[in-house]
Amino acid sequence: MGKLIVYMIGALLGLTACSEGVAYQVEGKLSNLTEPTIYAVFESESKKWVDTLECEIDGSFELMKKEGDFQTLTLFFNGRSQWITLFLEPGKKIKLSGDAQYPMLLHLKGGDKMNERLADFRNSSANLWKEQADLKRKIAQAQANPIEEADLMAKLTNTNHQLEEQGVAYIKKHPDEVASLALIQYFFTNPDDTREVDELLPLISPDLRTHFLYAALEEYSARAKRTNIGAEAPTFDVTNIYGKEIDLAQIQDKYVLLAFTAPWCEPDEPVEDPYLKQIAQKYEKEELDLIVVTLDENSGALRQFVCQDSVAWNLVSDSAGQASALIDLYNVNELPRCFLIDKDKKILLKTENNLEIRDALEELFEP
Repeated sequence: MGKLIVYMIGALLGLTACSEGVAYQVEGKLSNLTEPTIYAVFESESKKWVDTLECEIDGSFELMKKEGDFQTLTLFFNGRSQWITLFLEPGKKIKLSGDAQYPMLLHLKGGDKMNERLADFRNSSANLWKEQADLKRKIAQAQANPIEEADLMAKLTNTNHQLEEQGVAYIKKHPDEVASLALIQYFFTNPDDTREVDELLPLISPDLRTHFLYAALEEYSARAKRTNIGAEAPTFDVTNIYGKEIDLAQIQDKYVLLAFTAPWCEPDEPVEDPYLKQIAQKYEKEELDLIVVTLDENSGALRQFVCQDSVAWNLVSDSAGQASALIDLYNVNELPRCFLIDKDKKILLKTENNLEIRDALEELFEP
């Protein structure tokens, strides 16, 4: 569970209000908040806007935005560990309340009518949503006990499967409702497997195919297929922290391991990936080119951090947005994530599992 989840947020927030001059307004009252800060993300098809607010002692809050043409608003709370997405309609206030420990079961009224349809769907299986939230909390607390964690993960997988089955049943029964698009987005946007989206989208009524969610799901499917196993690796031309150009098209007659990692130069505790270091030391550069993409923005600090290292790291930082661009190009939604690319520039493997990387490299270079 030591993975850093990269929040590649697909639905971001907007707020609705009836007050004069206010486009979006949300009023809420949440119990069981572990901290008072709420992060609000507004999004349309072309832009995002982020805000933060502090709840009152009783958990109440009000959020207003006077301008913008936004479609969704996602509220993150309890240390950003929990969230809910609201669908917006200008001029229509949204009210929500309930237990912050169970965000999918919050009472919701106003905004786009889809909000209440989705709330009704979730309330029809409230016991499963509650079980899902409880299991996630227990898993977070059980990380020091692998056996207990594995048992909880198995239970969570089963609960998620039951919820997905109910989602599919709703979509098939209501192909003419926008809520069905939201359920496809919530349950089935797996970056490694687009089959469910590809099977369910054709069921949606033609009348909804101009909706922004339909377009977003089509785009998601196309993006995910870009990095399927066997697909041609998306080409790129970037500069490493030493100013050296890295052009994938110019790398010839060797394999490439493209590794996306969390920042190495954290303020409190600089970190490098020990497993990547083992790979860099074990395999010759003539047979494997290891390219590490890190979210560190300061190339100078990164150079200083690795200057005494025995490994000559080929690092790409987020200076000038290079890492962010590659994360988008390769549809990376969590860190770490590695892509093994063959000599013909085809993707052999994509994984966050070090053991899978080890086995694949041993099979290639140690037959």
